[in-house]
Amino acid sequence: MDTNILTSDHEQLARFAKALGHPVRVYIIELLSKQSCCFSGDLAEDLPIARSTLSQHLKELKSAGLIQGSIEPPKIRYCINGENWELARKFFGNLLQTTKPCDEQCCN
Repeated sequence: MDTNILTSDHEQLARFAKALGHPVRVYIIELLSKQSCCFSGDLAEDLPIARSTLSQHLKELKSAGLIQGSIEPPKIRYCINGENWELARKFFGNLLQTTKPCDEQCCN
């Protein structure tokens, strides 16, 4: 594949998609989107997973820029990164709007 046709927007959309590629991370985003902020300790009570596993999921979401956190000892506070969330909505919206489904004759 000719990588010269790929833009930084393609790369960013792929990072967002990868970060949202696990059901636990989708659930975390749903929880965080319903409130202004959430402590990771509260998330651990809502999810039946080990804290270390939760930490890895949070790290993945933060690395993609979908969430942000701040340290307030002894807890870390996480919330949706509004700017990047809007960017993700735009990218996914554009992709889903322009994608044409295969007609039945094509696949038969």
